[in-house]
Amino acid sequence: MADNDDVKGLSFEAALEQLEQIVAKLESGRAPLAESIAIYERGEALKAHCETLLKTAEARIEKITLSRDGKATGTEPLDAN
Repeated sequence: MADNDDVKGLSFEAALEQLEQIVAKLESGRAPLAESIAIYERGEALKAHCETLLKTAEARIEKITLSRDGKATGTEPLDAN
C-alpha cells in the first residue's frame, strides 16, 4: 500500500483537487496497472480525509435562533434535539 500520510495535512480544497485529478487519470485509462493501483489507494485516502473534514465542519455549523419578531437571539447546534 502506498504511503499516504501527507494526505492528513491537506486542506479540503487541496485534497479534493488531487482526488479530481486521480479520477480523471483513472477514467482516461492512460495509467499503467501498477500506477493505477497506487493512485487508486491515494484516492481512497483522499476521499476518507475529505469525509472527515466535512464531518468536522458539519459539527461546527450552528443555526441562528430568532425571536418571534425575527431578531437574532443567539445560536444553537445545528442538530439540537
